[in-house]
Amino acid sequence: MFDRLGAPRAGYSRVLAGFLATHAAKFDEIRARADQMFLNEGVTFNVYGDSAGAERIFPFDPIPRVIDAGTWATLERGLVQRVRALNAFVADVYGEGAILKDGVVPPDLIKTSSQFRRPAVGIKPPHGAYITVAGIDLVRDADGEFCVLEDNVRTPSGVSYVIKNRLVMTRLVPELIRAMGVRSVEHYPADLLACLCEMAPSGSSHPTVALLTPGPYNSAFFEHVFLSQQMGVELVEGRDLVCADHKLYMKTVGGLRQVDVLYRRIDDDFLDPVVFRPDSMLGVPGLTAVLRAGGAAVANGIGTGVADDKAVYAYTPDMIRYYLGEEPIIPIVRTYLLRDPEQRKIVLRDLDKFVVKPTGASGGYGVVIGPSASDRELADTRERIERDPAGFIAQPVVQLSVHPTITGHRSGGAAQIAPRHIDFRPFVLLGERPRVLAGGLTRVALREGSLIVNSSQGGGSKDTWVMAS
Repeated sequence: MFDRLGAPRAGYSRVLAGFLATHAAKFDEIRARADQMFLNEGVTFNVYGDSAGAERIFPFDPIPRVIDAGTWATLERGLVQRVRALNAFVADVYGEGAILKDGVVPPDLIKTSSQFRRPAVGIKPPHGAYITVAGIDLVRDADGEFCVLEDNVRTPSGVSYVIKNRLVMTRLVPELIRAMGVRSVEHYPADLLACLCEMAPSGSSHPTVALLTPGPYNSAFFEHVFLSQQMGVELVEGRDLVCADHKLYMKTVGGLRQVDVLYRRIDDDFLDPVVFRPDSMLGVPGLTAVLRAGGAAVANGIGTGVADDKAVYAYTPDMIRYYLGEEPIIPIVRTYLLRDPEQRKIVLRDLDKFVVKPTGASGGYGVVIGPSASDRELADTRERIERDPAGFIAQPVVQLSVHPTITGHRSGGAAQIAPRHIDFRPFVLLGERPRVLAGGLTRVALREGSLIVNSSQGGGSKDTWVMAS
């Protein structure tokens, strides 16, 4: 909210004057009203392993994060650039493999990646749309500059909370939002539906779109329901679909109805039991063959997770130069590939100074933050690295920026304002043209000092206000 000299950043003056310049007791009321709205709206999130219960209200902090128009314009260009390059990379990996042949990305890095899907080789989605939805995680470092922390192009989640956050804030402080000229986020479902329709196989003038969910026990099930309702498309499970004659059909009370585009929220391993996990009860037998024949399209495409691989992430600046002939607009965090003996030696020598991440994991799982890890955790991490060095990368600890956050309310104490670490997940859609949501999910680590902001591990969120001018 403030720069190094203590002055409010662009856009924050009105937030300070109109929102924070109030009596401390007012924050109890604001937070309670926000919680009640989320309860009424049914905005929940499943936290795996939570002994207090699997489903709970999505944690929300009502002090907004503001991004000025100039900063956003640069971020928007950088996000589109990045996702275009990632889409070209996925198309190349499952096609000609030129970037591998030219030695820009090591071929063995891809072939041994846990996210590489050999059955996807040769499948060409309509219009080359491998990545339709991307969530790019950004952080602001100690110098106040945005950089990319990781990419999410498998089944990125969180956009429903962006829209619900805005709905709540519009009810809490409508005059402030209008006065500040905050850009809208409510059009995202319409943009997503447009992109999905644009990737329908040729000849589908009025394509049928369906959203494939693993079911109500999935952590993001609320979002699946929300998006299907907002787009006006059917929400289906694997048992609702059938493949025949290289076409995909949905079972209805009136008989089978052909599906042209399937927006899947299921990981590759469970998507088609014929070619992936045979014990999967969530997927659709024969779906891969339908895609190969061009009878339907799936967003995001099978195998896109290869671009999520955290070792592949280290090569993304080279991808941008290779495919687009441009310099990266948004930098990445320095990354050490532990498959390399020299880089591994550097990290193992000072393991307590690095963040270690499994290359194929997501959601913050398996991450070890060296400075806060115990001796036992560091020893276990060292052993795992030495046993499977290619399975990990390491990065210097990024001092995530902090943002004023209301604390104390849920623990029974009086509400207070304290700094908490945040990151940012904007969403990019690729269709006939790229579309970037004007905002995104600002995630906040609610525990003091924590750097883990992931909702699946107890983090919360804030509304993100992008200024129109």
